[in-house]
Amino acid sequence: MQKQQSHSARYSAAKILASLEKNHTPVKAIFDRVVKQFSLPPNERNLTMQLVYGVLRQQQYLDRLLGLLSKTPIKKMDPFIHQALAVGLYQIFFLSRIPESAAVNEAVESCKTAKIHKRLHGFVNGILRQAIRTKEELQQKAQKDNKGREILNHPQWLVERWTKHFGNEATKTLCKNNNVEPILSLRINTTRITKSDYLNLLQQQGIPAEAGAFAKDAVILKDFSGPLTTLPGYEEGYFQVQDEAAQLATGLLAPFTINGRYLDGCAGLGGKTSHILQETFNLQAEVHAVDPEPYRLEKLRENIARLYLNPPLTVHQKNLQDFSVENSQLFDGILIDAPCSGTGVIGRHPDIRWNRRPEDLEHYRNEQQTLLTHAATLIKDGGILVYATCSLEPEENSEVIDNFLASHPQFELTDCTEMLPEPARIFVRNGFFQPLPAPSIDGFFAARLMKKQGIQGKR
Repeated sequence: MQKQQSHSARYSAAKILASLEKNHTPVKAIFDRVVKQFSLPPNERNLTMQLVYGVLRQQQYLDRLLGLLSKTPIKKMDPFIHQALAVGLYQIFFLSRIPESAAVNEAVESCKTAKIHKRLHGFVNGILRQAIRTKEELQQKAQKDNKGREILNHPQWLVERWTKHFGNEATKTLCKNNNVEPILSLRINTTRITKSDYLNLLQQQGIPAEAGAFAKDAVILKDFSGPLTTLPGYEEGYFQVQDEAAQLATGLLAPFTINGRYLDGCAGLGGKTSHILQETFNLQAEVHAVDPEPYRLEKLRENIARLYLNPPLTVHQKNLQDFSVENSQLFDGILIDAPCSGTGVIGRHPDIRWNRRPEDLEHYRNEQQTLLTHAATLIKDGGILVYATCSLEPEENSEVIDNFLASHPQFELTDCTEMLPEPARIFVRNGFFQPLPAPSIDGFFAARLMKKQGIQGKR
């Protein structure tokens, strides 16, 4: 049996990517399992993550390089060989701080660790050394695929769909934004520290940071790459990691009312639940969080405990349908951050682009419509129902809202502009909050619905 120390970042990255190639499951679950299995120290873990996510963001380009270098078609390659070569090529073409010779040697060592047949060690070595010798020529040839189309590192069905919706140039920009590592965005927990004081704290520790561009409590760390737990104030609950788009979506529940009742109907890990608690901190409000998954609720409770002391929160381990049947009280505000295709956060989760299929959209839409229907039974007259996704697809966004309003005349769409800080109002189109992915913000969609006074729906 190999010693754990023999598992380098390059081997770990190739193993994770090979598993993803075979199983098409979310990469984070595979990554966490491998890191734990091999007991990778922090520096090796960070490099593994950089390699895995980097390869996924540049997968089409790297495969094009490999197609130019190898007579063996990629489909006939062993998945580990394929990914060991991809990891090597990524280092050679994208990571200037890693010596090219080290990228080659580590790829060969990875194959040895994986017990790949010895004759293939020479194949890997030869491909990568040829890449180094012909690097400049390859860089030119690999800009386009074998049909002459520009390499955008996204599946063709998604490129065609976005071109139809957003136009050719906007789609190219969108794809290029998705291929860049996103910046780290924090939401400052203003119940414990002000944003200005936290910025000063970061400055004192030599960590470059600036106020977010759109959300009132956001702080941006453009160059930070270490563990979040090493940031000042982590244990004290001074911040929550959250993109500005997600912060702005929760704000659409405003105005928050004294003694109000609020529900996060798809709570997940609790990012938006904690934000609702923050926004209602001095209002004697009551907050409820619903999610059926024990693991997610365990993480939610951990996050909330770090951020707040004895918050007015009730957690329900059940799905929204069961909760809506059993609950007898109505809410002033409900947030439905619905499960979706995730096409707005491909930059942050690069495996999504390769795992999704066109037929997935219908599955998600059915689930989203069901969630909205159950949420509608829980809202008071005059209450606010916010529907949000991190998708760019109309089937999951505007079409879901159109269908909901057609069958629920007691609700109306309100223009969300007034609920957003001035800089964020540029993202409102047709009354919806819908930024496209950019270096400063995730792709997102949110609709703010109000239940009309005195018009009864089905309960």
